Amino acid sequence: MAEAGFEPDIIAGSSVGSLVGAAVATGELDALEQWVRDLTRADVLKLLDARFRGGMIKGNRLMAAIESLLTDAPIEELGLPFGAVATDMELGREVWLQQGSVLAAVRASCALPLLFSPVQLGGRWLIDGGVVNPVPVSLCYAQGADVVIAVNLNPFHLERLRLIREKQRHESESDADKSLMDQFKDAFGGLFAGGDEPGMLDVVSATIDIMQERITRSRLAGEPPQLEIHPHTDIQLMEFHRADEAIAAGRKAVEAAAAALGELRQSLGG
Repeated sequence: MAEAGFEPDIIAGSSVGSLVGAAVATGELDALEQWVRDLTRADVLKLLDARFRGGMIKGNRLMAAIESLLTDAPIEELGLPFGAVATDMELGREVWLQQGSVLAAVRASCALPLLFSPVQLGGRWLIDGGVVNPVPVSLCYAQGADVVIAVNLNPFHLERLRLIREKQRHESESDADKSLMDQFKDAFGGLFAGGDEPGMLDVVSATIDIMQERITRSRLAGEPPQLEIHPHTDIQLMEFHRADEAIAAGRKAVEAAAAALGELRQSLGG
């Protein structure tokens, strides 16, 4: 976006968007990008502290790695106004996290149901913000934004699950990764696709995609951004080692929106 002539004055995010937004607000996006680009599949498996209470993954190892990269400053002291969206698990209400620990806010916003454990914060149990507001344009406006450029990762494509499973069947694993992968599959065999039947992660991923796409469509109809950018990938849950592909997809989406960005810049007198 900076290359397109835009620098944010306000940042808001849900789920992984809150992590990237926090990295921008703390001035540490480059560090986060380098770390995630260097991740291998074996590294990802080592970061997953699996358990069967509240969520399959507790998230402590993953957050410890992120904490080593990002400064845990109070949100109100960041260089840019920042807000993360989470969901009150008991009341079903949207929660805007705009004060206190930025990393605690990110962890709560990223607590994806069934996968990551809920986070207790301010006396409430919080889960992923994407459950109620996947693309929080409303929070940007509430923070005083006049113009909002939204990044929407949620469009659901009917062929997505088929393409993911076909890729899984043809994907080859290196000897270095195979032993770790086999251990993980032994413990959580039902998570992975087998034969013609989708695995649990396939079902969870598709369910979340559908839910978030419908919620996003409804929310954005009432509070539309000035511009919406749609990166397209076949990346599924926990595939953090595919950062190069995700970043390339984001760049391609911004390039595809170049004309719209130029018109928006002109309308703002830029």
